[in-house]
This record gives sequence, C-alpha cells and structure tokens, in this order.
Amino acid sequence: MSVHVSQTHIDQLVWRTSSYSSEEGGECVEVASGPGAVHVRDSKDTARAALAVAPAAWTAFVHFAAV
Repeated sequence: MSVHVSQTHIDQLVWRTSSYSSEEGGECVEVASGPGAVHVRDSKDTARAALAVAPAAWTAFVHFAAV
C-alpha cells in the first residue's frame, strides 16, 4: 500500500508523543492521525518525511506492541 500526502497536509497535523517520553524530548517518535492514514515521525528530526500507514495497520501494530 502506498499513501501519498502533501506537505501542506503534514504541516496541519497535530503531533503527539508518548506519555512515557522524557520532558527533554528528542528520543521518541511522534504520531498524528490524518484522513486515511496514521503518520509517524522521528521527534529528533521533524523536518524529515513521516511514515504514513493505513489506520488498520497502525491498530494492528499497537495491539502487537502491547503484548
């Protein structure tokens, strides 16, 4: 599956980090929900491209990681 998202759309997303992240930041991933995709990026380098995955794939990953 390939999801193409414009930079304008990426700039309008609300990014969140884990509550387990330190206050200093910089060692985490950020996640944002958008129409048709969940976006994941490196909090240390937010200018780089974000990974976009289908919502169902993100849900499966979270369930797998929680085990």
